[in-house]
Amino acid sequence: MIFVTVGAQMPFDRLVRTVDAWAGARSRADVFAQIGPTDRRPDHIEHARFLDPPIFRARVAAASAVVAHAGMGSILTALELGKPIVVMPRRGDLRETRNDHQVATARRLEEMGRVRAAFDENQLTDLLDRIDELTAAGSIRGCASDELLDAVRTFIHGEGS
Repeated sequence: MIFVTVGAQMPFDRLVRTVDAWAGARSRADVFAQIGPTDRRPDHIEHARFLDPPIFRARVAAASAVVAHAGMGSILTALELGKPIVVMPRRGDLRETRNDHQVATARRLEEMGRVRAAFDENQLTDLLDRIDELTAAGSIRGCASDELLDAVRTFIHGEGS
């Protein structure tokens, strides 16, 4: 199953529309999307506007791959569960978000080899055509390292200054 998520704060119709068209053209019945607060409904994929956090996590765990906006919650969950993830960042110039922070996130994580990024609909379709071949970039811990936590505690409490 391919799990698609746009996060819970706002719709991302461009992403959902592209995946929906791809699934219809390729006769893919194995796509489920969390589509957010939108009035637009996909024609070819199962969907829900919102998922409770435990159900969201279970969907990611059951997925063979994740397709998401470049939101950190979605990315971290996929990485923690060791799932291949394709991200399509929301763009400020298209008024999908206030600025291009998701574009910067997608670029950096792609450079690190953690995600595959699509910056437009054609790139997303190309990645979707290869989605069954994608492999996870490894998994990450579900919490910060002890070293990082110690450094933050030291900073907050001013120890060693």
